[in-house]
Amino acid sequence: MALRVIRLVIPAGATAFQAGNVVQKAGVHTSSVRSLRYGWWAYALGERTTPRLNKNSKIISVDGNLASGKGALAQKLADRLGMLYMPEPDTFYLDKMTGEKEPLSVDFNGMCSLEKFYTDPKAADGNSYRLQLWMYNMRLLQYADAIEHLLTTGQGVIIERSPFSDMVFLEAMFKEGYIRKECVQHYNEVKNISICEFLPPHLVIYVDLPAEEVQKKLKQSNKSYLQNVPLSYLKNIEDGYKKTFLPEISKTSELLAYDTTQAQDVERVAEDFEYLKFEKGPWLDQDDVTYHHMRMLVEDKHHVATLTHIPRFLPEITIGAHDFDEKYYAYRSLPGKKYAPGYNADVGDKYIWLK
Repeated sequence: MALRVIRLVIPAGATAFQAGNVVQKAGVHTSSVRSLRYGWWAYALGERTTPRLNKNSKIISVDGNLASGKGALAQKLADRLGMLYMPEPDTFYLDKMTGEKEPLSVDFNGMCSLEKFYTDPKAADGNSYRLQLWMYNMRLLQYADAIEHLLTTGQGVIIERSPFSDMVFLEAMFKEGYIRKECVQHYNEVKNISICEFLPPHLVIYVDLPAEEVQKKLKQSNKSYLQNVPLSYLKNIEDGYKKTFLPEISKTSELLAYDTTQAQDVERVAEDFEYLKFEKGPWLDQDDVTYHHMRMLVEDKHHVATLTHIPRFLPEITIGAHDFDEKYYAYRSLPGKKYAPGYNADVGDKYIWLK
């Protein structure tokens, strides 16, 4: 049985950014008990997306190697342009989506470890590929969150990397011998049947920092497991960006590239953004009908997660039925996980029928 992303408790329409950026979503009716989501009735009653969109209603992905400064640029640029900043997801992004107070065990978060990847990238238990596949799933869920926010509020979103650029790590892992050819084939099949459901970012900003400089910065990191990342791995990430991803994404998205010094000049980047005409890419062909279907897709995180499920046997991501059953019931036994949110007496839910 293949490792699955879905949890039965993902609340429909839940997003990781709600806690820090409270935005009232359009809806037909809301109450203290249940907030009805956007759906067919909302569209039938006149809810439309295009009236709330403006020149800054864009999805911007800031990309670059490890420690390249992309996060600082993304955050400052979001503040400058009045957009929502969504930091790069980690392996526990699903916990943020479901509103967990504390991160759950890795057994419920991809059964993988970023720290283990950097300390033992060739681990025989397949951790490296589980991590890569899990992170693709997290990026896909975050990208759905970003599009949902854009279409619901009209506010642009700036993210760090996207599911479209995730493949640079896959290529680097394969070249370093961390994963097998069969893993690459599986990843490409998963990506091909899932990424086609989403439109690429309006703009990709690439922050260029030579691999040698990246390694120097990592050696100064307070995270010990990042201090010995091989230079060859960092160079392969850089090559993945420059030889594969950037030439491909430039066909459908606007592209801006800066070195790390230029990237620190946020005013310059913002000015360059203002001059872009955004005259290419599939976003130009969208209207209220296609936006409607897009909103229906991205607010249903269950559906987004199932896009990556392929019934293929691969030792790195396959667990036995007994192990799966054990983890399933272990998850259901956690406080507040037996029933849907709001119906669990063990965490203080007090609906009338529970009294």
